[in-house]
Amino acid sequence: MTKTTPEQNKALVLEAFETLFNKRDYVAAERFWSDRYIQHSAHIAPGRNGLFDLVRTLPDTARYENQLIVADGDYVIAHGRFSGIGRPAPWIAADIVRFEDGKLVEHWDVLQDEATKAESASGLPMFGDRFPV
Repeated sequence: MTKTTPEQNKALVLEAFETLFNKRDYVAAERFWSDRYIQHSAHIAPGRNGLFDLVRTLPDTARYENQLIVADGDYVIAHGRFSGIGRPAPWIAADIVRFEDGKLVEHWDVLQDEATKAESASGLPMFGDRFPV
C-alpha cells in the first residue's frame, strides 16, 4: 500500500487535473486515477471512464485553473474554475478527492456558475481578484 502525505496529494491533484483537463492526455491521466474510482458528482457518469468520457466531450477551449488547494490526510479540496466548457458561465468548483494507494479513488464536487460583477451581492469575485469579462 502506497501512503502519500497531504503535500504530495495536493501536488498529485494539480498534476492530475492539468494532465486530464488541460492537456487531454488520457493515457498519462490513468496513472493518477484508480481503476476503482468512485464518482459522486451528479454531472459525471460512474468510474474513471465516466470522467474521461466527459472530458472528451468538452470543447477544445475547456481549461481548469486552480485558486486554492488544501489537504487533510487522504483528502484534498481544490477550489478552481472550469472555463470554456460550453456553458453560459464558467463553473467555480470545490472538488473533493480522496486518495488511496497514491491515486485519486473517490470524488465529490460542489459547482456554481461564476457570477459577474452585476450578479454578485457581495461585490467580490468568486475566483481570483477580478470578475470575468
